[in-house]
Amino acid sequence: MRFVDEFRDAELARVLAGKIAALCEPGRRYKFMEVCGGHTHTIYKHGLEDYLPDTVTLVHGPGCPVCVIPMGRVDDAIAIAEHDDVVLTSFGDMMRVPGGRGSFFDSKAAGADIRMVYSPLDALKVARKNPDKRVVFMAIGFETTAPSTAMTVLRAAAEKLDNFSVFCNHVTIIPAIKAILDSPDLRLDGFIGPGHVSTVIGCRPYEWIARDAGKPLVCSGFEPLDILQSVYRLLLQLREGRCEVENQYARVVPWDGNARALQVIGEVMELRPYFEWRGLGFISHSALQVKERYAAFDAERIFHVPGVRVADPKACQCGEVLKGVLKPWECKVFGTACTPETPIGTCMVSSEGACAAYYNFGRFSRERVREASRA
Repeated sequence: MRFVDEFRDAELARVLAGKIAALCEPGRRYKFMEVCGGHTHTIYKHGLEDYLPDTVTLVHGPGCPVCVIPMGRVDDAIAIAEHDDVVLTSFGDMMRVPGGRGSFFDSKAAGADIRMVYSPLDALKVARKNPDKRVVFMAIGFETTAPSTAMTVLRAAAEKLDNFSVFCNHVTIIPAIKAILDSPDLRLDGFIGPGHVSTVIGCRPYEWIARDAGKPLVCSGFEPLDILQSVYRLLLQLREGRCEVENQYARVVPWDGNARALQVIGEVMELRPYFEWRGLGFISHSALQVKERYAAFDAERIFHVPGVRVADPKACQCGEVLKGVLKPWECKVFGTACTPETPIGTCMVSSEGACAAYYNFGRFSRERVREASRA
């Protein structure tokens, strides 16, 4: 395949759907978790549920980096931004994420200097242009975006740009999957593995999921045919009694990962003893922090960070959504009090959030499920 429309061929999708249906055993139901929010958006944008038998259910996982940031970390960033000489820079999808004291947009409206950037290198440019300001980059994301943050720290160190730092909130995917597997609330038959994270870490780190947890995993691309083929591969493994890690996204993902990217992360960052995840609580060794040797570029060492834990609003059920226990439309405030314009939870904010995907693309699916429940 050479062009993106070849990955969206409806006739090929129907052929795959037939093969998927043929692999389903009569009377058996299957539940697969798509770990990455990008997969969730593809599923509902392209109506992939309509290609799957009713016995195959796809549930969303914790693979949206914005969604898993707890409210307390948003408040910590706002506390940094409230210093008179600070410019806080952030990706756009963080701007509306609610904390206990409001969002970045709210803080910006109140007078804090908070600016949207497209990359940490853009934040570095802000630091160069404003030598009288302390510029902080709100670093978020899984291993996918950690290399760019690490490279920016190395560049700032090389330039001796002492007015630049990062507020590091990078998280790692493997401990999150382990937390899901350890959860008593959910029973899964397999995983659609995250493609973007895997471009950095590869597929080898997932091998324990098949070996120790007994769940097959297929690392998947993000086009409709990628996801349908990944579901087919999972069902084929179950039919044949196999439990393996497969790389459907081999055109992008190297089995052993990107050695240079991993080297850069290892140079600048190390695992935290523990980190709080929205909906999953504290998970040990599940996030990254800046190493001591680069302390001059670590906002948590430069500024006083309150570190207060903030409980999620009682009406918000993002935690259950992130664990795949609830579908977004089952949340009581979904689409009413909680919308992309007025989000209560993070899952409605992010471009990878499950609630945003259901809200923007999944209304008809939601109504169909409700109709079926009434019948």
